[in-house]
Amino acid sequence: MKKLFLFAILLATPAVIFAQDKKEKDSIVNGWKRAGNFSATFNQAAFNHEWTGGGNSNYAVNLKLTYDFNYRKDKLSWDNRIIADYGISKNKDDKYSRKTNDRLELNSILGQNISHSEWYYSFFMNFKTQFAPGYEYNKDLNPDDEGYRTETSHIFSPAYLQFGPGILWKKNNNLYVNIAPATSKFIFVDKAFTKVDTSTPEALEAYNESKYYGVDANKAMKYELGASISGYAKFDIMENISAENILNLYANYLEETKNVDVDYTFNLVMKVNSFISSNFTFQAIYDDNAARGFQIREALGVGLTYTF
Repeated sequence: MKKLFLFAILLATPAVIFAQDKKEKDSIVNGWKRAGNFSATFNQAAFNHEWTGGGNSNYAVNLKLTYDFNYRKDKLSWDNRIIADYGISKNKDDKYSRKTNDRLELNSILGQNISHSEWYYSFFMNFKTQFAPGYEYNKDLNPDDEGYRTETSHIFSPAYLQFGPGILWKKNNNLYVNIAPATSKFIFVDKAFTKVDTSTPEALEAYNESKYYGVDANKAMKYELGASISGYAKFDIMENISAENILNLYANYLEETKNVDVDYTFNLVMKVNSFISSNFTFQAIYDDNAARGFQIREALGVGLTYTF
């Protein structure tokens, strides 16, 4: 059902965008243009000892920062975006809080306009990682037992870096597609997670069955060469409701060429006023180096928003 929801959005988005006649090409103003958005969402539920309807007191907090800094110089454009997103939740009876979201990403596209058209020669760069450690929990143990939780990731492990030349089609700042047929991709990990005694064939075989983010045993990096397509579409549904679509596709030429990595995010922002808004996020990721199937994330909340 979730896969159908994802593809329904992908199919419906272009029709909605092109149906908006009011969209006009952004006027070109030389120099820097900066804009940002910070939001804080808090959810909480509490039950006293006499409450008989069932329930568990809990809280959840999510912080998100988006910052754009773009440069124009005649036919030259340089668009940059930083995305920082972190959230945690905790049930009253749990010893540890758990992450609900963790993302740090930088996107950059350098473009040179072709004959005053909507096409650009381009060079793009994308870097993403996380802020805090991630854990796997052993439900068969008690929280105080050794081995109850095991660290499986942390900042820069993994970290992804992609870059390469390509061609950019850009209608305006809210609608563009970049195609990069010769994209270099690096996957960086902490060598502690790939450490294997290679003198033991059984240990090496066990590791190779589910490599840590695709990185070989006792290595800290993996290199891939492939093709990348990234698209961005943002539009207003109503006066105070906007929808944002971010799609990234990547195919590796060197191995598993039939597999395409997918990272799709849909953000729906419903503004109540200048400082309060409701946000819905749907994200679907397919990367067989990380998991054999779609990773799905959904979040809905009401919180404070500050635009600068």
